[in-house]
Amino acid sequence: MTPAPESEPVAPRALSGRPLDEITLEAAVNGDLSAADLSIHPEMLRHQARVAEEHGNPPLGENLRRAAELTAQADAEVLAIYEALRPGRSTRAELEAVAAQLETADAPLCAALVREAATVYERRGVLKPG
Repeated sequence: MTPAPESEPVAPRALSGRPLDEITLEAAVNGDLSAADLSIHPEMLRHQARVAEEHGNPPLGENLRRAAELTAQADAEVLAIYEALRPGRSTRAELEAVAAQLETADAPLCAALVREAATVYERRGVLKPG
C-alpha cells in the first residue's frame, strides 16, 4: 500500500487572521478576542479538505470545502440556509433562490448542494407545497 501524499503544512489561524497561539484563555478573560478570532479561517478548512482527500475520505473533503465557502456568510444567512434545507420548509423555487444567492456569494459548491437537495426533495415529495 502506497502512503498518502503529505499536504503542505499550514500555520493554523483564525478567521480574523490571528495565529492560533495568540488565542488563549488569558486573551479571552481579558476580552481581547473577537468572534472572528474564534472562527476557523477558510484556508484552514481547505487544507483539512486536502488532507481528508489525501487520506481516502473525499466526502469529508467535499464537506470541508463547502464549510470554507460558508465562512464568508453571516451567521444569520447560514441559519437561513439550514432552515430552508429542512424537508417541507421550502418550495423548489425557494431552494433555487437560495442556490442563486450562494452562487452570487461565491459559494458554488454550496449552491450545487442546495440544487441537489431540491431534486432529491422533489423526488421524495418533501418540498413545501406551492
